Amino acid sequence: MTSTMPTRSEAGPTTLALDERITGALVGAAVGDALGGPVEGRSPEQIVARHGGRIDGIVGPWDGENWRTARPIAPYHKGDGHVTDDTLMTHALVRVYGTVRDHIDAYAVARHLVPELISHPRWIPELEAEALPLQRIFLAEKWIVARLHYGHVDPREAGSGNIVNCGAAMYMAPVGLVNAAHPEAAYAEALDVAGAHQSSYGREAAGVFAAAVAAACAPGATPAGVVGTCLSLAKDGTRSAIEAVCEAAARYSDVESALAPLRAAVAPFDTVGPDYRAPSLGARRPSRLHSIEELPIALGMLLVADGDYRQTVLGSVNYGRDCDSIATMSGAVAGALHGTGAIPAAWAETVAEASRLDLRAPARTLADVAREVFVRDTARRRAHESAFTALAGTP
Repeated sequence: MTSTMPTRSEAGPTTLALDERITGALVGAAVGDALGGPVEGRSPEQIVARHGGRIDGIVGPWDGENWRTARPIAPYHKGDGHVTDDTLMTHALVRVYGTVRDHIDAYAVARHLVPELISHPRWIPELEAEALPLQRIFLAEKWIVARLHYGHVDPREAGSGNIVNCGAAMYMAPVGLVNAAHPEAAYAEALDVAGAHQSSYGREAAGVFAAAVAAACAPGATPAGVVGTCLSLAKDGTRSAIEAVCEAAARYSDVESALAPLRAAVAPFDTVGPDYRAPSLGARRPSRLHSIEELPIALGMLLVADGDYRQTVLGSVNYGRDCDSIATMSGAVAGALHGTGAIPAAWAETVAEASRLDLRAPARTLADVAREVFVRDTARRRAHESAFTALAGTP
């Protein structure tokens, strides 16, 4: 490990086709997830002490060969290029879109995502075994199974009562990609979908993250433009947190120096508190004043690194705390901005091989769905235009 971060590249706006942006976002998210997994929950200082400097690539488990029994992570093999539940849930949502082949909502979570979690065994990299995804996801994600499959709660309200965290936001990239270049539609769709899983600022973050990914797909998109779009849509504490973090980010041009200032900027809005593994008594409760930590930090790192994929993700990883989800989000946005060419090929190859995943196959599915949805949206819009013109007369 090196003691300092590499310098960022001078990456400008990129003109890429839809397929490349979708592939960049999904591969970028998975790689970020895998890089952040082994140091999740640690502080930047702990990361330096453990690895002899900042992380600059894929690393092994925090506890080395003792990962099977070491607490609190056991029995998960985090590290060595293994993706976590962020990617497993993202790919599951892609499969839902592949089945529905149209916009989805909270009812699609009940009808399609829940069966994905409880009925279809998948290879779980961190368990090094084939198992039901339900056996890997954490309690906040198991909530949707308990509420929807066993409790038969209205899907639009099922997220109420769950702990408020980034659990829904972490896998909302597909919503942004199906609504590529239309962040307002992505925001609205993600809020509906996330209603089955989250409430309050956890649900709001899901909508804003989907909007960020959609905005990053637009021709000529820039990091500043993505953040501006997020600020135009975000509400309450989520908006305030993004604004505070991005104002701090604007003062820095390398991610190393930004680590502590970004944490200080988001701290007033974060309910977890300074010790990530010992949350405060007020942690993860609904509030209009607060925000999840992960999304504002991901956007802040995107600004500091000027959208450079490598720097954005490494900054997110070395931030620590919930860094697999932070790097998942920042990796998705940076990947959508610049495509797979910006993602170190060695990282992507290692993650695909170690996780036994085809990282590009979900992108091919989603690109096809996005095109089909656009055709349907166009037909629906024209039908509405025709009907409204008949009602109101020619403008």
